[in-house]
Amino acid sequence: MTTQDFDLSRRRLFQLAGVGAVGAVGVSALAACSPAEPEGGSSKEFHGAWPYKKAPEGHFNNAGNPFAGVPTRIIADGPYGDLLCLPSAYYYWADKRWEYLLAESHTADPATKSYTVKIKQGLKWSDGKDITSADYVTTFNLQWLLRSPLWNFVEKIDAPDPQTFTIVMHKPSTVAERYLLRSNIVSTTVFGEWAKKAADLRAAGKDMNSDEGVTLGKDFQAFRPEKFIVSGPFDLDYGTISDSQLTLVKNASGYGAANVKFDKVVLYNGETPAVTPLVQQKAVDYATHGFPVASEQAFKDAGFRIIRPPNYSGPALLFNLDKHPEFKDVNVRRAFAHAIDRAVTGKVALGDSGKGVEFMAGFADASIDGWLTPEDKGKLNKYAFDKAKVEELLGKAGWKKEGDSWKTKEGKPAEYEIQFPSEFADWSAAGTNVAEQLTTVGIKVTPRGVTYTQAPIDIDKGEFSLAIQSWGASQHPHPHFSFVADLFTHNIPVAKNQGGKGMAFELKTKSELYGDVDLTEIVNNAGAGLDEAEQKANVTKAALVFNELLPMVPLFERFGNNPALEGDRVKAFPADSDPVVKNAMYADNFVILSLLTGKLEPK
Repeated sequence: MTTQDFDLSRRRLFQLAGVGAVGAVGVSALAACSPAEPEGGSSKEFHGAWPYKKAPEGHFNNAGNPFAGVPTRIIADGPYGDLLCLPSAYYYWADKRWEYLLAESHTADPATKSYTVKIKQGLKWSDGKDITSADYVTTFNLQWLLRSPLWNFVEKIDAPDPQTFTIVMHKPSTVAERYLLRSNIVSTTVFGEWAKKAADLRAAGKDMNSDEGVTLGKDFQAFRPEKFIVSGPFDLDYGTISDSQLTLVKNASGYGAANVKFDKVVLYNGETPAVTPLVQQKAVDYATHGFPVASEQAFKDAGFRIIRPPNYSGPALLFNLDKHPEFKDVNVRRAFAHAIDRAVTGKVALGDSGKGVEFMAGFADASIDGWLTPEDKGKLNKYAFDKAKVEELLGKAGWKKEGDSWKTKEGKPAEYEIQFPSEFADWSAAGTNVAEQLTTVGIKVTPRGVTYTQAPIDIDKGEFSLAIQSWGASQHPHPHFSFVADLFTHNIPVAKNQGGKGMAFELKTKSELYGDVDLTEIVNNAGAGLDEAEQKANVTKAALVFNELLPMVPLFERFGNNPALEGDRVKAFPADSDPVVKNAMYADNFVILSLLTGKLEPK
């Protein structure tokens, strides 16, 4: 894993972590916003919401989606872009199977270290040209240009015939499968020239860090196609794009057009403050924004159903081991974990959508049974809320209590500041609650909000004591990606991009279970190979080491609190018991999947 893999916009980073931008304002304040007038009123319209940028800032260069790309692509970031330019397949997280879209099938060949995709016959782009393996070659050459993590595994790509595309891996891994099948395929007509430049550069032995690569990357970032050429059941109605809303109209020749039962998709623009009053006015059928508890209750009162898909991630408490050497003692980090009632923190932050982390494995509780045996799961320390355990562990670390307050081993008052992104209501509430709980046990913690764009930069530079940032990964079902987020993203491997060490948690360390360990190697091994049984052993090791060393304290998993309006424009959304609702909210979104398969119906 290289640092370039994490070269994400800050806004995209929060999306990958499963955190929506939430304004810390109440419903009454939001109601003062002036909403856009709903367009149309046809029973075959679906009304959603997603923040986008209008031209000239918003543009139609959608190459690299969803794992890399050019910032401010209009609606390309997020689930609605999949209605325009499809990936090969969507994944059912609960059933562990693929719903093929552009692909007919895919196979893995361990002998040749390859994955092969067979493309469906007869598929057309909106300009009338056939969708072929040439478009796959274009797509994945551009992913190389855009530094997609897929190319950490890929040695070469090939298209032996118009319906067949193959990647050959120098480092076999099942996680490459997801990068391959979930990448949005783009048109050679639009991007072929750029893809050829990328392929020629690679063939010449150059990479994107070369002078030629840097120039090509800058030029491509500035490339602005006039419009999308789409493969999906919808296309943009370009005349409807305004600051407040846009409309997607049926693309009759697109994949799935005959199955999709809605003629239009109207998307309202904006983050949580702008979208909230539109939901209350029932102009929106479904939204994935991170709504405060008060807004959720207002939606319920207005007749909305609240759907709670998992996010497989949430906020965690981060320690700065460089600034505060006392945090290097694992007993101190464990004591902090025992001092926080995580169920309370989740409830305060997100009501029923904030579920306290139970197993502290570094990835979502709901995924553990699929990777760890019952015996190994039983080895996980749950770090239950226990004030007596706090006293015991801090005593082991040499801390002393004077009256109601603790002093560190060096005799310094245990007083710290915790910073969090102030615009995110759930993280702000979590940070404030953690500060209160730690102060109650004698560790004085003062909360401080920082603007969400600056907060992660300060953390990477090491300009914090305690902080709230994410654990886990909601864009990827494999635990490997969660461990990357936990141990690399705001730690030494990536923080050096900002000139700091982040948490400064050394990845070559000692474990009571395994002796000397290299966490970089353990994390990479967790995603390596094509044998899931071998991967399970590596994931188990990573989980047990994370649980033992506790480099951060996962607080709660964020579940969606998605308002869904039934009986107006939409007949019904999938039932809470439907396995498809287990799909992560920002990846393989169950509503988009239901639209594509025709299971979502108009009233």
